[in-house]
Amino acid sequence: MAIDSPNYDRHMLELDNWFARDLEGLHVPWQGTAFPEPRLLRFNHALAEALGLPEGLDTPDGAAFLGGSRLPETLTPVAQAYAGHQFGHFVPQLGDGRALLLGELVDGQGVYRDLHLKGSGPTPFSRGGDGKAALGPMLREFLVGEAMHALGIPTTRALAVVATGEWIQREGPRPGAVLARVALSHLRVGTFEYAATHLDPAGVKRLADHAIARHDPDLRTHETPYLALLERVIERQVQLVVRWMLVGFVHGVMNTDNTTISGESIDYGPCAFMEAYDPGTVFSSIDVHGRYAYGNQPGILEWNLARFAETLLPLIEADNPEHAVALATERIHDIPSRYQTLWLDGMRRKLGLASEEDEDLQLVEELLGHMQRDQVDFTQAFRALIAAAEGRAAPFRRLFAAHSPIDAWLARWQARLARDPQSQEARGASMRQTNPVYIPRNHKVEEALAAAEQEGDLSKFDRLLEAVRHPFEERPGFEDLARPAPEDFGPYRTFCGT
Repeated sequence: MAIDSPNYDRHMLELDNWFARDLEGLHVPWQGTAFPEPRLLRFNHALAEALGLPEGLDTPDGAAFLGGSRLPETLTPVAQAYAGHQFGHFVPQLGDGRALLLGELVDGQGVYRDLHLKGSGPTPFSRGGDGKAALGPMLREFLVGEAMHALGIPTTRALAVVATGEWIQREGPRPGAVLARVALSHLRVGTFEYAATHLDPAGVKRLADHAIARHDPDLRTHETPYLALLERVIERQVQLVVRWMLVGFVHGVMNTDNTTISGESIDYGPCAFMEAYDPGTVFSSIDVHGRYAYGNQPGILEWNLARFAETLLPLIEADNPEHAVALATERIHDIPSRYQTLWLDGMRRKLGLASEEDEDLQLVEELLGHMQRDQVDFTQAFRALIAAAEGRAAPFRRLFAAHSPIDAWLARWQARLARDPQSQEARGASMRQTNPVYIPRNHKVEEALAAAEQEGDLSKFDRLLEAVRHPFEERPGFEDLARPAPEDFGPYRTFCGT
């Protein structure tokens, strides 16, 4: 449906259709549901400003546009096709079952970014679902995306949450909403798996060339562009998962269709932040075997990237498939050592170390062992180390049930700090920008989303959003947002597809 409001400037947001234009066979043109009463609930003014978007998107007409209900005639939205390995099992066709790519915008730095809707109604890929979304999960994606961005973790980000005016049926009636999100692209490992399964080799090459043009244009003249593309995606994804691990983030559903070529985090349905340190931490209700547990994420990353490499083999060296396999396998086998290097570098920063010693890995592993044994909160422990580095170890020690083992560790750590070249002032400043105070605590997230859905009250959501947008800054009056869940909160479970 075209926008017919006289107040709507149909050029207020110019979008390209690069993906749809380049990649026939990887999308279906489609229109979203015309919802009865689209109403803007939250708009990301900071993101809009950073992207250089025109004014007018935070208006009622902007809400109709960002909710997908009324679009300019010049736009041709598409539902993207992709496949994926879900919990290790290949599904040859998944696709945007409740989402639409409106097109690509160009930000102030000339970078292309997707504008994508989630919860916009059924598509040919809906697989029997209604294609819609409840308000709580869309607010959750807004919140977690902003938290990840503030933590320095590459991520898709929400531009807006639009209430649809409908009630949708899940475990009960819930208010509906559409999320408008921005991403460097929505190309996934699963996109390449779909192309390799459904298209001819020329179609896979078109996709790879599009990915290079979009994310790595310097590779267009590379001697071996597709092997170089594999290397770039490996590096981005390894850096991403290292950053997850350093803040205790559990994605929850690391299927290949949720592994992006851009190296951005995507889809925050079953995700959560670990509190008590335990590598076996699982939140997703459907991950009954712990495939995507916190401690398994690096290994799953390697597995997912091996699936990506398989799709590129015919492009890497078409005339010598055995050599192509050897080249790709070498890159995949390098992932664990690259991960370990980056992770240990990050852990050194969390411990306040600017130099490297051979014993640092043991120091880190011993600390994590003490934290797991005493069920110590991951975020609180590393934040408390800042005071310990400045001579006030009591807050850190109080987190542990048994002082004797942790006291011995503290003595070794303090001796290691004495050998580090940083000044105490520089160390404290660095640790304060590395170890957050605030993460989206699971009980606080649920409290905020319940108030929004059940009472129409977004004040708790806004307060939590304010805190996680400034995760390293201690603020009076926000102390409750830095504490773990009370014991009566119980085991936490998250859910997909809500």
